[in-house]
Amino acid sequence: MVLNTLSGVCFFLYFGALGNMKNIQLIGLLLVIIGSFLPLVHVPVIGNWNYWKLDHYLAIICWVLSACALFGIVNNQLKTVRIFGILLIILFIFTLIAIKFQALDYFSFLPFKSWRETFAGVVKLKWGWFIEFMGAFILVITKRKA
Repeated sequence: MVLNTLSGVCFFLYFGALGNMKNIQLIGLLLVIIGSFLPLVHVPVIGNWNYWKLDHYLAIICWVLSACALFGIVNNQLKTVRIFGILLIILFIFTLIAIKFQALDYFSFLPFKSWRETFAGVVKLKWGWFIEFMGAFILVITKRKA
C-alpha cells in the first residue's frame, strides 16, 4: 500500500503535476505527520507502538517542529523549512538511540549482560521510521524552482 502511494507521488513528480516546491514540501510534511501515527517499534506481547505510545513529549516535539515547518512552507521560507527538517531528523535519530538504551534498561534486572542484550534485541523497529525519515529528507532536499 505504501509503495503504491510512493509510486503515485513519483509519477506526479515526474510529469510536473506536483512540481511546485510548496506541494513537494507539503508531501514531506504530511509523511512526517502520518509517520508519527504508524507503527515505529514492535514490542513482543505488547504490540506495535507509534510516537505517542513511545513518549508523549517526543510526539509533541515532533508535531510542534512539523507545525513550524508548515509555517515556513506557507510563508515561502525555504531556510526555515530546511532548519526544521534537520531538527526533525535529529529528533528521529535521538529517538532511535533512546529506544535502544530504554530497551537495554528495561531488561536491567537480568543478571548477565548477554541476556540483557538478547532480550533488548527482541524490540524491533518497524516500517514507520522509513516514512518519517523520507518525509524529513524531502523537507531538507527540496530546492527552489528557477
